[in-house]
Amino acid sequence: MTVARNSFAGQGDARRHVVVIGAGAVGCATAIEALRAGLRVTVIEPEDPGGPHATSYGNAGWLSSHSVVPPALPGAWRKVPGWLADPLGPLAVRWGYLPRALPWLARYLASGWTEARVQRTADALRTLLADAPALHAQLASEAGVPELIEQRGLLHAYRSRAEFEGDALAWRVRERTGVRWEEWSAEELRRREPDLDARYTLGIFVPEAGHCRNPGVYVAALARHAADAGAERLFARAEGFRIENGRLRAVRTGDGDIACDAAAICAGAYSAPLAAAAGSSVPLDTERGYHVVVEGATVGPRTPVMVADGKLIAHWMDGGLRAAGQVEIGGLDAEPDWRRAEILHRHLQSMFPALAETETETGPPGAKAFTQWLGRRPSMPDGLPCIGPSAASADIVLAFGHGHVGLCGSARTGRLAAQLLAGAAPETPLAPFDPGRFS
Repeated sequence: MTVARNSFAGQGDARRHVVVIGAGAVGCATAIEALRAGLRVTVIEPEDPGGPHATSYGNAGWLSSHSVVPPALPGAWRKVPGWLADPLGPLAVRWGYLPRALPWLARYLASGWTEARVQRTADALRTLLADAPALHAQLASEAGVPELIEQRGLLHAYRSRAEFEGDALAWRVRERTGVRWEEWSAEELRRREPDLDARYTLGIFVPEAGHCRNPGVYVAALARHAADAGAERLFARAEGFRIENGRLRAVRTGDGDIACDAAAICAGAYSAPLAAAAGSSVPLDTERGYHVVVEGATVGPRTPVMVADGKLIAHWMDGGLRAAGQVEIGGLDAEPDWRRAEILHRHLQSMFPALAETETETGPPGAKAFTQWLGRRPSMPDGLPCIGPSAASADIVLAFGHGHVGLCGSARTGRLAAQLLAGAAPETPLAPFDPGRFS
């Protein structure tokens, strides 16, 4: 039976019962699409969806369909000493975590060793991201929050032509995947972004990209939408699986077993132990990112903007002017280094000089002018998520490890995971995302 995109299939205990582990962006999208495919769905999540604990809660909100270039590019190995020497740089590795991070970092560097490898990764990611703004707009509309998704393009700001040419490989790779952009001169940049510091003299504007104004509220709305459509919600923590002769019989939780026919691991940064319990050993780690939000800001960008010199993104969110980005390799459980948030704030003031003046004028004496947050991006070293069946049972689907494109890629990933759960052919080739590629 073909199910219409705006409807959900029938009811009844005879339906195939699937358990979705995790209620983040990927988990919620998977639950919605599984319901649409006629499956009975139970969602397991120990926290409230979309809360401050969630990876998507505090990200930059970019639905960057052009973010297809993996973080490591040819020659990245030369930067490793700098990553270790500067704990507050745009990409930093904590010394204490280095021994554990070394295998992941080695694969990370190898994945971008040649332009050909980078291109293969980009071609694969493009299949997940190309129409992400439209897919999210549809999901947001169904969930009753259409105002949260915007498609007004994204801007990359450079200080000079030479700085832009330093990114030539990345833009060349994007162009081969079908990404198109407009080039803004210094005069055009001033006209369109009057608050941006004059040191930025070249803009690269990508019209196709979109933005989410409040990722936390959006994910919470998707979770409510799934529940309203029939998904059962359990506040529990998944711990493993009961598998008999290659078939899944139950998901184990701290509160007992949940009998089911299939399951999807969508637990983000916490997915590796569950994947291992399903027979798939994957090198998942976290790229820790911070944000700051200036709630009373009155100056800032007209278009979501990323600046090349600071490696951060700034835009208006529902709560104020947010700056987010950069990478810290330090493990899942390390305490935050809030100096990194302070640096983001200083970068933001440098990008928009009038911001510091307005903060001084309106802020109470001695008070911090911003709120701060830390999130943990679940990342695979080759820049590609894991999407596909586990080694121990085809009934268990892995769907995690999206790194910097988790929110953006969640809509298409949810569709793919639901198709696998329903036993249908995936609409996108999944070979590049095969969880077994590391074994």
